[in-house]
Amino acid sequence: MTPQQIFARMREQWLAGEPTYDGVGLADDVVVETPFAAPGRPTRTVGRERVLEQARAGRASFPVRFEDCRDVVIHETGDPDVIIVEYELVGRHDVTGVRASAPFIGVLRTRDGLLAGWREYQHTMAIAAALAPQSDGLTGRTGNGF
Repeated sequence: MTPQQIFARMREQWLAGEPTYDGVGLADDVVVETPFAAPGRPTRTVGRERVLEQARAGRASFPVRFEDCRDVVIHETGDPDVIIVEYELVGRHDVTGVRASAPFIGVLRTRDGLLAGWREYQHTMAIAAALAPQSDGLTGRTGNGF
């Protein structure tokens, strides 16, 4: 698979309410990095089984159903196995029903058609605001929360 196809698969998983990775197309030594992860969350995970385990646990514990992945811009690099992706995820809180969005940047690396690396930069303040019980996640207004 190409980097673009792998990202398209990740996007499909998000919008289907599934964990980001389902084992299809992951290298055995895949590395997933989120340098700005929330406190208590890993910033680096290595290995197919560990990545799958964390993806399942993360999806199960995250109270948001993604409705859209918009404003996607894919930047080609000098390496055909690497792309940089800008996107915005839009979701709705499972409990409160409040809708919010946050921008992301990802660096996706493949090897032999498999995902070898994913480094995701998250807008952690937007995510925290979206999950806060007294914020609407978009304007910071008090309310039901996201």
